[in-house]
Amino acid sequence: MRDRDRWVLAGGEWTASASTESRTKADPATGETLGEVPVGCAEDVERAVASARGAQRAWGRTAPAERAACLHRIADRVAARAGELAELVTREMGKPIGDARGGVEAGIGTLRQYAELGPLHRGRSLQGGWNATDLMVNEPRGVVAVITPWNDPVAIACGLIGAALVTGNAVVHKPSERTPHTGALLAELMAAELPPGVLAVVPGDRRAGEPLAAHPGVDLVAHVGSTAAGRSIAEAAARSGAATLLENGGKDPLIVDAGVDVKWAAAQAATGCFANAGQICTSAERVYVHRDVAESFLAALVQRAEELRTGPGLDEETTLGPLVDAAHREIVDRHVRDAVAAGARLLTGGRVPEGPGAFYPATVLADCTDDMDVMREETFGPVAAVRVTGSFDEALELACASRYGLAATVLTPSMANAQRAWRELPVGTVKVNAVFGGAPGGAAQPVRASGHGFGYGPELLDEMTHTKVVHLTPLP
Repeated sequence: MRDRDRWVLAGGEWTASASTESRTKADPATGETLGEVPVGCAEDVERAVASARGAQRAWGRTAPAERAACLHRIADRVAARAGELAELVTREMGKPIGDARGGVEAGIGTLRQYAELGPLHRGRSLQGGWNATDLMVNEPRGVVAVITPWNDPVAIACGLIGAALVTGNAVVHKPSERTPHTGALLAELMAAELPPGVLAVVPGDRRAGEPLAAHPGVDLVAHVGSTAAGRSIAEAAARSGAATLLENGGKDPLIVDAGVDVKWAAAQAATGCFANAGQICTSAERVYVHRDVAESFLAALVQRAEELRTGPGLDEETTLGPLVDAAHREIVDRHVRDAVAAGARLLTGGRVPEGPGAFYPATVLADCTDDMDVMREETFGPVAAVRVTGSFDEALELACASRYGLAATVLTPSMANAQRAWRELPVGTVKVNAVFGGAPGGAAQPVRASGHGFGYGPELLDEMTHTKVVHLTPLP
């Protein structure tokens, strides 16, 4: 773990935080203390932003091919330390080690993707007068604040930071306070291939995040995380004039139509609800199943839940690791307890286990109603909250009735129902007959309370730049 004098990166140097406060970071599987981490403060933010702003002009004038070469070298460094990064992810937030390795590999792939796409990002010429030159040119925004979550800390950070760097921006990164050592190691690997100041890092929670989002020296705030944090960032950026790119929380529906193979549908639902202990932005959080298949689907889903192997993420056999910490487990458990008190049937799981760690079992609830928090608010845990519907029309109407708009999944043998669903669901991503997956380079815009802007794909380069129109004519 890191020593106390190496938490703030500014001007190419790692120094101690100016904050006098710290928090203990524990392994969610064992409760073992991993280290004391400073919470960060406005003074740290001031140093970091100043260093990034001072370095950005020269970096923005660096040839795109050279910036891309830096990203490739960063990817090489991350690949060389992939095992160490994956183990840190598991120790800090509990993700099973195989999934943690997959997240690191995804981050490496994203860095290489933006290294290739960056030099190809271009504006366009316009058709003006014969003697004039008219252009639309993409230029770096300046300083980008990147605020990343704990549930996939390497892949998400690599995507946002990589896209910002390759387009000529300097970056101030605030990794999640729940995965601080992972964020610090990743930054160390990146900074080793960059000019001093181009990447700055501030540790901490909202006490660092709020002054960073509100800082007048920041031109764009890119955030992935909760809706509450996203709302605060939007309010702060509105006062400073910074642009925002927000992927907030979701309450993603999963529709199970009549006529599906129930064992296959239950396997899909189990993956959507229980992967990474339900701590994925696009986890399936509310399930609407047609009454014709409901009984057999629920039985198969319970079987799937009970087959998962719970244990520490570093155990290669584990398929369900702990939640990120006890505080988050309390939120998940409260959603379940309140649902049961309001009439939901607990079919399996739903009880906090004894012993160390923040473990919570895969849980299946039946007879849920849409006024329950487990069907309305982001639970972010291994909970399948199920409501039986009388028709596909009813399921689709209920799926659409949410303030969130991140993603949705539809399992159906009907092409007509699939076509109607992807047309009508008010979300950024619709997945038909597969809870996860998709072609590389896909980029969606979340809607409603789930945020706005392209967070992935080639379009992320557009978010990281602003467009300038140039009209050039000779003297008469």
